Amino acid sequence: MTIPAKMSGFVLTGHGGPDKLEWRTDLDVPQPGADEVLIRVHASSVNNTDINTRIGWYSKSVTGSTSDATGATLADGAVGGWSGTPLALPRIQGADCCGRIVAVGRDVPQSRIGERVLVRSMQSAEATDGPFSIVTFGTECDGGFAEFARTGTAQALPVTSDWTDTELASIPCAYSTAEGMLQRIGLAAERVLITGASGGVGSAALQLAKRRGAHVTALTSAEKAAELRALGADDTLDRPDALPPGSFDAIVDLVGGPRWPDMIDALQRGGRYIASGAIAGPLVQLDLRTLYLRDLTLYGSTFQRDGILADVIGYVERGELRPMIAAEFALKDLKAAQEAFLAKSHIGKIVIRNL
Repeated sequence: MTIPAKMSGFVLTGHGGPDKLEWRTDLDVPQPGADEVLIRVHASSVNNTDINTRIGWYSKSVTGSTSDATGATLADGAVGGWSGTPLALPRIQGADCCGRIVAVGRDVPQSRIGERVLVRSMQSAEATDGPFSIVTFGTECDGGFAEFARTGTAQALPVTSDWTDTELASIPCAYSTAEGMLQRIGLAAERVLITGASGGVGSAALQLAKRRGAHVTALTSAEKAAELRALGADDTLDRPDALPPGSFDAIVDLVGGPRWPDMIDALQRGGRYIASGAIAGPLVQLDLRTLYLRDLTLYGSTFQRDGILADVIGYVERGELRPMIAAEFALKDLKAAQEAFLAKSHIGKIVIRNL
């Protein structure tokens, strides 16, 4: 294809509301470096991390839920990015990207042109702060909310599937986050509670836990329970329901908030808890006696080893997963897509058509 000099897309101009997202038609099409590829983005999707970054929720000065933080003003000097360093602005966000490679850098084989690919959302990086260093696509570098995107050749993984572009675009951030959590705790055919089970990561974790033979209890709202059982949940609990004490080998938590002590009490002796989100609030209370007297293990999960997305693509290609798409929006309607996402009335993913 003929690659234009300019492209359309959204740029984030600062931390705040949707007004900080600016639609532009005069963005420079990025040029791939020596070991990089240029992708014509066919589809992307909406994720908590994109919104959390926009509203500055990762700042330690924000202590409430993500819905409370949508109108928050960051304290002077506060850092709104997840990594603890200021965000380089303007920035093209979009942690997800499905598309085709249209150009390659000097050190990349020309044979890669034309490949259908997914881009790693969490990319390992060499840094001085140890083995857990990562770069997030759409945060530390420009992402998928534009017509073209550039990334390292090793970060663009080929995929062969009959899924549509929008269905595939639901995979990188949500499913890799969920798979990384399950691999971190070594989940097997055990009893697991998944909070926020109707969301993108939660519904992914449900499917990924079932393929491991786990007995899955989904914590959700009553109106979403039937669809989650159809997806594979063995049991569901309504959000206000009491959590049965000592009933789970593991808890996969994407919510946090005031019910956190109940979750810890719901673990059996020697149980494992893992978090990769806190949309109901990041500050929780822990009785250390519960932790040490019951030999519990607590995990945080952000870093992903490079093989995580490749593993998930393998599950897709073998027909072990199915897409959960709640709604599709055109790229130009990104603000409306994020509003729908924040309403939390959907199950699965809200995806973006870039074409």
